[in-house]
Amino acid sequence: MLDIRYIKENPEEVVDRLAKKGKNAKDEIETILKLDSERRTLIGEVETLKAEQNKTNKLIPQYKKEGKDTAQIFAEMKELGAKIKADDEKLKEVETQLTSLMLGLPNLPDTDLKAGGKENNEPLRYYGEPRKFDFEPKNHVDLCTDLGLIDYKRGAKLSGNGFWIYSGIGARLEWALLNYFIDFHTQNGYQLMLVPHMLGYECGLTAGQFPKFQDEVYWLETAEDERRRFMLPTAETALVSLHRDEILTEADLPKKYISYTPCFRREAGSYRADERGMVRGHQFNKVEMVQYTLPEKSDEAFEELVTNAENLVKGLGFHFRTVKLAAEDCSASMARTYDIEINIPSMNGYKEVSSVSNARDYQARRGMMRVRRENGKTEFVHTLNGSGLATSRIFPALVEQNQNADGSVTVPEVLRKYIGMDIIQK
Repeated sequence: MLDIRYIKENPEEVVDRLAKKGKNAKDEIETILKLDSERRTLIGEVETLKAEQNKTNKLIPQYKKEGKDTAQIFAEMKELGAKIKADDEKLKEVETQLTSLMLGLPNLPDTDLKAGGKENNEPLRYYGEPRKFDFEPKNHVDLCTDLGLIDYKRGAKLSGNGFWIYSGIGARLEWALLNYFIDFHTQNGYQLMLVPHMLGYECGLTAGQFPKFQDEVYWLETAEDERRRFMLPTAETALVSLHRDEILTEADLPKKYISYTPCFRREAGSYRADERGMVRGHQFNKVEMVQYTLPEKSDEAFEELVTNAENLVKGLGFHFRTVKLAAEDCSASMARTYDIEINIPSMNGYKEVSSVSNARDYQARRGMMRVRRENGKTEFVHTLNGSGLATSRIFPALVEQNQNADGSVTVPEVLRKYIGMDIIQK
């Protein structure tokens, strides 16, 4: 959620920055300012009326003791009470409208981001060189099928398109990737959290995914007396609510968390010919990084998360690039995002395997997550997240980039201690 004070002080700037995200917010900002003014007026009126009501209530016993006629006073108090009730109801209505509009506004993109979408994304750096083959390479679907790593047909039989089964060595390879990610992060000071996979509405609201995108997750049907829950689309949705409605101290920060979870997405993509297999799916595995930090440490934390994601991909020996996203390509709740994109040879291009983002204080305002400074003042923390990493594109890149002429796949050195083999072959 944006800071209402910032909107009031800089309405034109807010409109211009949101326009970089493709959001025409001029009318909404005008309505927000109008509702906020009306809200403050109503609060003042209600407080004045309630003060008058309290003052008169205190005088009534004295008037009765003095034998004065209080009938007129009671009539006036009844009228005053009705006016207070009407104003309270109007205030509630105005606050509901204001909150709804505020929750609907995306985060402000950082000022250095280019306007527009993917066409304005900016590659910042490249690592390594694309794999060159002296034989006709296979695509990952054929490799995984021939080596018995993935069972696509039975995955679809169990759950439909967008699902697969890791089988035998394939399951071990997937688990090796996850262990490599987790070991890397814990050795770098991140605390491993195993969070629930079913979450309450407040988690989606705090993360900035709700209410706008609440139809893009899998909701669970429950009895009327049960709390409504959804399947998490990413561990970020859980981790950024860990300190919801809490006040941390400066000594508590930064908080550095990782979590392994399966991720559940309703949208599985277009199923284009070049996106077969597990490149897009309704369920995939991911290790997520999240930081809570002081505002002045926010940029430093962002660079740390980017470096962590890059180093994980470097450790696997992949050629990749780091891309700074244009404002419109950043998600609604994020002020800044860098993607780590790896080369999957059969796709003739790059695919994102990590997205590192800074939400600034946007999520903290929605979840009332604050820090008490040493001087006693409180302010909102900053939250950041990054994939570290998702496996559903790492796995295809791994088998394609490390395939051999005989159809076998060389296991990256960092994974060998987890899987217990150097070569995967029939």
